[in-house]
Amino acid sequence: MTPEEKIKVIVRALDQKRAEDIRVLKVTDLTILGDYFVIANGNSTTHTKTLAEEAEFQLSQLGVEPHHREGMNGSNWYILDYTDVIVHVFYAETREFYRLEQLWADAEEVDIAPYLVKEGGENA
Repeated sequence: MTPEEKIKVIVRALDQKRAEDIRVLKVTDLTILGDYFVIANGNSTTHTKTLAEEAEFQLSQLGVEPHHREGMNGSNWYILDYTDVIVHVFYAETREFYRLEQLWADAEEVDIAPYLVKEGGENA
């Protein structure tokens, strides 16, 4: 599965569970950690955990498992490492504290509009 296909699945999963402020940053030329960061937040610790679990579940249904995961035992920041795509799901205040978008300000932001679900349940 290509990184772009993973991003599509992840963004749709997060959007369908009402993640807030979903962003995808292309970091290929900036780090060896991965090619893309997907960043989103939930509005409670329970919501945040649900978002991370849903993204992992949707990819797992397609036979894609994370290389590594962090924070799954009750945390304010969940990380799913798919080697080329790293998913960061934060509790809102934790995201504001770490400000990954500012740390990676030189990254190219990817347009995710085609992956978002329109109001009323239709895919864009």
